[in-house]
Amino acid sequence: MFLRACLRLKKLEYADLHKRFYSYRNMLLLTERDFFQDLFPDTARPQITKIFENSPQTIYAGFDPTAESLHVGNLLVIMGLLHCQRAGHHPIALLGGATALIGDPSHRKTERSQLKKSLVQRNLEAIKQQLMRIFENHQNFLWDDKLHPKPLPQLRIVNNAEWYENLNIIDFVSQNGRHFRLGQMLSRASVQSRLEAEGGMSFAEFTYQAFQAYDWLHLLRNYNCRFQLGGSDQMGNLMSGHELISRTEAKTEVFGLTLPLITNEEGDKFGKSGGTAVWLDQEKTSAFALYQFFIRRPDAEVEKLLKLFTFLSLPEIEKLMSEHRKEPEKRKAQTILAEDVTLLVHGENGLKQAESITNALYKGQVEGLAELNCGEVQQTLNGATLVELLAEPDITILQMAMKAKCFPTEADAVRIITAGGFYINQKRSQNIAEIITHGIHVLRNGLTILRVGKRNFYIVRWLK
Repeated sequence: MFLRACLRLKKLEYADLHKRFYSYRNMLLLTERDFFQDLFPDTARPQITKIFENSPQTIYAGFDPTAESLHVGNLLVIMGLLHCQRAGHHPIALLGGATALIGDPSHRKTERSQLKKSLVQRNLEAIKQQLMRIFENHQNFLWDDKLHPKPLPQLRIVNNAEWYENLNIIDFVSQNGRHFRLGQMLSRASVQSRLEAEGGMSFAEFTYQAFQAYDWLHLLRNYNCRFQLGGSDQMGNLMSGHELISRTEAKTEVFGLTLPLITNEEGDKFGKSGGTAVWLDQEKTSAFALYQFFIRRPDAEVEKLLKLFTFLSLPEIEKLMSEHRKEPEKRKAQTILAEDVTLLVHGENGLKQAESITNALYKGQVEGLAELNCGEVQQTLNGATLVELLAEPDITILQMAMKAKCFPTEADAVRIITAGGFYINQKRSQNIAEIITHGIHVLRNGLTILRVGKRNFYIVRWLK
């Protein structure tokens, strides 16, 4: 693991190596990190600054449980809530147990498939546990409480199904519907794009902005929540909430903060690897895969991502990037980025496992793979072929390679193996007649990891 040399000298605990303390009551100072894209209303910056500096505020962000896990695309919103907490404000994560049944049309070309209530509830519980774990990891590994006498404000998690379950639809429409204007609702970008599309837009999707607006009103009335945080694609929904509150709670002003839409060098939405979402659930995306996703970020992206996804101060980032530019092949900046994100999402054990597997696969230190069971190795080597072979005596490397179907023909096997293109447990193996030996070719977990070329992996599970 790449560790900061100055901290290593102090022999601090593992967690302390990543802890950062800075606390600015004024959340708008995060604009120096390009953290916010827009404020709403856009003329309210001086007023928002004064409100933040005067007293702790309550800020919420919403997550619809349409899947059993959040993904890297949601991580920036989570970072926003963590920054809120670090600044002494009160974060609320709203889980859309009700609105997930309707479906947010934002940035969608077609309507979502309708989800069953039981599935939404399972997803909601999984995401709730995920958020609690991330906030716990942040406090344990990334927040230096030794420098701050006051405890971090607790994350509050609410489910909007709680206030919609017993809400009469006639009461909802009569009391709140009169405050929405169709012209404004139809003007939203999410609505316009769908109305112009061939499939159009359902009434259910059209009402989504009204329900999200009411969510904010409910949080204002019950938790004095004056700020909403969301992605830039949520601006329309945010404006609907602002308009509803301005008509029903005229004496209270509320504000929106939107986060930038992150794209890669090709302009694709951030958070996918090979077209597949990078999840925050270790069962769907391993800690190793998450770590590698950030390690592989190109140099052109890494400074921006350090500002968005770590708690390093700007001077620290500037110093790190200066060191990185001198020796870009060492990928110092990417390593710090990967370490801090993995520590936040998966904790100390997840980071240790990710680094151990990285060392095994790319530095020949196979001990890390020996600690994993077959399922964990499969998840780590996503796409690797699993082969079960009988542990016969005196089986040779060539015989094993052919039984595992690593090569189409024996002639290909002999040619590639003897040329040095075949690896057993990440060590080059060129002797086709060598006998497979436990402890050398077979790890203590009963597995052998084969590789042909750079990326074609095979997992052999030996049967007795």
